[in-house]
Amino acid sequence: MGLEGVEPSSFMADFLAGCGGYAVVDGGLATELERHGQDLNDPLWSAKCLISFPQLVRRVHLDYLEAGANVIISASYQATIQGFEAKGLSVEEAETLIKRSVEIACEAREIYLQRCAKGYWDFFDSPKIDRHPVLVAASVGSYGAYLADGSEYSGNYGASMTLETLKEFHRRRLQILANSGADLIAFETIPNKLEAQAYVELLKEENIDIPAWFSFSSTDGTNVVSGDPIIECANIADSCSQVVAVGINCTPPRLIHGLILSIRKVTNKPVIIYPNSGETYNGETKQWEKTRGETEEDFVSYVGKWRDAGACLFGGCCRTTPNTIRAISRVLFDKSS
Repeated sequence: MGLEGVEPSSFMADFLAGCGGYAVVDGGLATELERHGQDLNDPLWSAKCLISFPQLVRRVHLDYLEAGANVIISASYQATIQGFEAKGLSVEEAETLIKRSVEIACEAREIYLQRCAKGYWDFFDSPKIDRHPVLVAASVGSYGAYLADGSEYSGNYGASMTLETLKEFHRRRLQILANSGADLIAFETIPNKLEAQAYVELLKEENIDIPAWFSFSSTDGTNVVSGDPIIECANIADSCSQVVAVGINCTPPRLIHGLILSIRKVTNKPVIIYPNSGETYNGETKQWEKTRGETEEDFVSYVGKWRDAGACLFGGCCRTTPNTIRAISRVLFDKSS
C-alpha cells in the first residue's frame, strides 16, 4: 500500500501519519464467523473456514474495512502445517491454505478500494466513508494455539519446551507468510518470553524482509499469562529492528491502560492494543464467560484513555464486532454517528 521498500524504523510512522496519527485494527474474526453460522469447535478454529468457507472469511474482512479498519488480520492464527496435516491434508495443501489466508485478506482490501473509487458508499444511508490506508497483517498464533488445549491462555508449555523446538515449529509458516503478499507479520497473543525470543531469532535467521508487531496477552495487568513480566517481554520485542509495534491483545479492557504505561517504559515503538470484549475464555470448557459485566459501550469508552496513555493502534480481539470497530473509529477521528 505504497510502503514497499520502506525501512522498518519508518514503516509504522509513515503508515500512522497517512491514517491521521492513529490507526484502527479490525476486530474478532472467529466470533464473527460463528455469528454467520459457522461451527468453529475445531482444533483449526477460524482456519477451518479457509477450507470450508473462504468467501465468508473475505466477507468478514470486508465488513471490518467498511467499519473503518486500517489493518485487517489474516485468518492464519491457528493455520499451521501441523494442524492441517492432522486433518488429513498434505504439506503442500497446508502451505497453500496458509498463503491463501493472506490472499483472501488482500482480495477484500482490493474490493474495498475499488468500491471507494467508484463511490459505492454513496448508495447507502450511512456516514461518508473516506478511502483510507489499509494494511494486511499475516497472523501468527502461538504454539499453544496449535495445541488447542488452552495453553495459549496460560503460556505453560511444560518444562521440556525449548527455544529451538518453538523456532522449528514456527519456521516454515513464517517463511510462507512473509512471502504471501502481506504488509507485515502479526505475532499475536504471545503468552511467554520464550516464544517472543523464538520469534526474534526467527526474524533474523530467516532474513524476513517485512515488518512485524508483537502482541502479548495478560490476565493481571502486570505480567503476560505465563507470569513473565510484561516489561521484560516488551524489552525483547524492542530489541528487534523488524518489530515496528508492541502491544496487547486478547486481554480484558480494564487492564489495558496499565499495560500501555508499562510497555511505554521500555520502548518508543508504537503501542498497539486490541483487547477482547471483556469476557474470559475458559480453555477447558471452550466457552466465553462474562467477567465484571463489561459491555461494548464500556470498551469504547476506554479508547480515549488508551490514546492518552500512548497507544497508537486500536482494535478488538475475541467477541468484538464491526460495530465495535466503527465506534473506535468514531472516537479516534471525531466522526459523528
